[in-house]
Amino acid sequence: MLLINRLISILALAQATVASLQIVPGATWTADGTNQHIQAHGGGIIEVDSTYYWIGENKLDGSAFQSINCYSSTNLVEWTFVSELLSRQGSGDLGPNRVVERPKVIYNEATSTYVMWMHIDDSSYKEAKTGVATSFSVCGQYNYLGSFRPLGQQSRDIGLFKDDDSSAYLLTEDRPNGLRINRLTDDYTNLDSTIYLFPEHIEAPAMYKQDGVYFLFGSQLTATNDNKYTTATDLQGTWSSWANFAPSGTHTYDSQTNFIFGVGNSVVYMGDRWKSSNLMASTYIWLPLTIQGTQASLQNPGSWILPLDGTWSAGGATTTIEAESSNNILSNGAKTVSCSGCSGRKSVGWIGGSGNGTLKIRGVAGASSMTTIRVQFENGDSAQRYVTVSVNGESQILAFLPSQDGNTPASSALHVRLQVGSNTITFSGYQGQYGPDIDRLVVPNS
Repeated sequence: MLLINRLISILALAQATVASLQIVPGATWTADGTNQHIQAHGGGIIEVDSTYYWIGENKLDGSAFQSINCYSSTNLVEWTFVSELLSRQGSGDLGPNRVVERPKVIYNEATSTYVMWMHIDDSSYKEAKTGVATSFSVCGQYNYLGSFRPLGQQSRDIGLFKDDDSSAYLLTEDRPNGLRINRLTDDYTNLDSTIYLFPEHIEAPAMYKQDGVYFLFGSQLTATNDNKYTTATDLQGTWSSWANFAPSGTHTYDSQTNFIFGVGNSVVYMGDRWKSSNLMASTYIWLPLTIQGTQASLQNPGSWILPLDGTWSAGGATTTIEAESSNNILSNGAKTVSCSGCSGRKSVGWIGGSGNGTLKIRGVAGASSMTTIRVQFENGDSAQRYVTVSVNGESQILAFLPSQDGNTPASSALHVRLQVGSNTITFSGYQGQYGPDIDRLVVPNS
């Protein structure tokens, strides 16, 4: 009995540790394996054997196709780069100056094959085609099969949906005609027929099914807008009128629909916050989506906890610690600088560089668990900056995207294990580079 109780306690501690990690919408999201902001734009999630795979576009060097990347996670918060599923080729659809967007992957049990669909185009978006690739491994090398206009119609933004009976569907924006739901062939590599055509011009489609109700989400054809959804109990209709699922005027919290998936008792909205002038700096807006009957509504917590079992919860109360506090230690050239947009109108700069300027933030309260700290910062460059973060003998590299205007703090999500009591978090240089100016830490209360 003692052993059983001990095992139960260990399992409970493990669940609490995972649950204390938080998703921070819009923050820089650093991946292990690259130490850079995750490059999986326009992507989707697929779960295989209790591991989640995030597959999306690499925009590190601009808008032209570079690669389709795959990241893995067991908790949906900490992500590790695994591989490029498709890489730039010397010519053809995957060649230089090509458009390869919105990759989505589903699994075909009958053929034991992972099938990827994507938007294929030239730089002027005149081809309007879909591409297909397959692999026997979810995060392995994919074999590109080619591109075509689905059923002879134009196709730009796409999504995939796999139903309970294993039938699968391509959601495709046909610019002249509207939004199509096309049934795939049994092997998922071609099209069978169009089963519904919406006359409304909706892009970025994503579908989710709950309790026999199909929910189709999408964006209007403008830079930012209030995204819409419609419902039906049969894919062939009747479909309800399009309606907002986020409060009117929020422009879906400045994001565009990308993918919807369920975890435990929660539903997750994956949106992209595109930065057209610097696509690699586009961030991810993951938010909890409440679905009841035929109604969908989007919540917008500043940070939130997504357990693999159970229901999401808001991040809760926090404590802020100013970087320029007299309790902290600045050394090797790191110093307090003015910052009109920062709390207290000050931040700490000159971290890293040739002198390895260092900031030690002391008095960070902990409770012997993993936690997510929001590091608020300024980065006026057009490229990422980096620091080495050390806490309790463990170090990691943390990335910082360009901040909005160089004088408005942004956030980078730091996942660390804190000890009970007081902790010191040290920010120092990485490969001789200067890090960002750090405004403050936002630390969840224990």
